Amino acid sequence: MARTATARGRRGWLIAALAAAVAALLGSVLVASAWAGAFGSGTAARWGIGSGPAGLSGGPSRGVPALPGTVVNVSLVNLGGPMMGLRTMMGGAMRLSADRASVSAGTVSFAVTNFGSVDHELVILPLADNQQVGARPIGPDGKVDEAGSLGEASNTGGQGAGQGIRPGASGWVTLTLAPGHYELVCNLPGHYGAGMYTELTVS
Repeated sequence: MARTATARGRRGWLIAALAAAVAALLGSVLVASAWAGAFGSGTAARWGIGSGPAGLSGGPSRGVPALPGTVVNVSLVNLGGPMMGLRTMMGGAMRLSADRASVSAGTVSFAVTNFGSVDHELVILPLADNQQVGARPIGPDGKVDEAGSLGEASNTGGQGAGQGIRPGASGWVTLTLAPGHYELVCNLPGHYGAGMYTELTVS
């Protein structure tokens, strides 16, 4: 009887361990898929992550009308829950990504979709030749100086400035951009420091 009870105990322990391993594997797959989908196949490939669901980076924005000029699709994402473990490895718990790294000068429209769980925004700032993205000084309020801003998309379901784009919603803005380098940022408190910036070259 003692041996039978011991055997049953071992089987129960093995089943529990197997279930935990399967859950961990499933969680890893979901994290990889979400990360790859949110930040595009290029970022995923650099980190050895397979391609994820389409539409989170460079896909059609939600509820955005036909926009004039060259359209740049911008995705705003924040990671939460178990994915917060990526903060140290990736240098931030939030990301702002665009489906174009460069565009021609002239009319440029930004279609911005918030795939995160908190409000976000897009602000377009000029970038000096000797300036690097992500290197702007951050003030005590957790924001960077917006002096020289060309415009922003922070209006939920609408164009231009507002109170922030709510989770699952989109906003947009159309600008006339001269040749040069620009930094696309989310300037809500703490978001720039968490990694929400990328560069756009206009030629």
